[in-house]
Amino acid sequence: MSAVNPPGPPKSSLVPPPDAVPPVRHPEAPAPGEPLGAHYEMCFGCGGGQPHGLHLAARAGEGVSVTAEFTVQPAHQGAPGLAHGGVLTTALDETLGSLGWLMHVIAVTGRLETDFLQPVPLDTLLHIEAHVTAVHGRKIYSTATGRIGGPDGPVAVRADALFIEVKVEHFIENGREEEIRAAMDDPDQIRRARAFEVNP
Repeated sequence: MSAVNPPGPPKSSLVPPPDAVPPVRHPEAPAPGEPLGAHYEMCFGCGGGQPHGLHLAARAGEGVSVTAEFTVQPAHQGAPGLAHGGVLTTALDETLGSLGWLMHVIAVTGRLETDFLQPVPLDTLLHIEAHVTAVHGRKIYSTATGRIGGPDGPVAVRADALFIEVKVEHFIENGREEEIRAAMDDPDQIRRARAFEVNP
């Protein structure tokens, strides 16, 4: 008896469909090499207000790409002397999320698959490169690679991701009211949100 659905490799949600299109860099995107800054002061990934956060520093790259760096601190350990895998995944996720700056869209992580190739020791600089590979409607497909020590260092971790474009209301309706109020009282936050609203 044959199966109704014959077995085969699963179709990954991280593979762009055939009618996906190349990403387009927004004309007002930051210039290559320009720092992107934190999207929110209290963000664990990029914010300066988190004492044990990654304090990840991202810069615009060519096309729809970014680079970022952070140094593994004692608070980021998993095994003794080594970065926690979840922290490394967070660094990749944060870098991938910053690609929205170049397209002038707000997007959230829909799916993230991480491959760990080798351990990352404490006090190590992790250099991350990320770029958008395709866009399909609200879906943004992207990939990132983390290298030990700098752009020419050995690959330690990499990820493929699917981000979903959302409106600023996504955060207003789902975030905790106290933090939303504080963010909305911050002129920098309002300016950033308005900048992205050029894409209706």
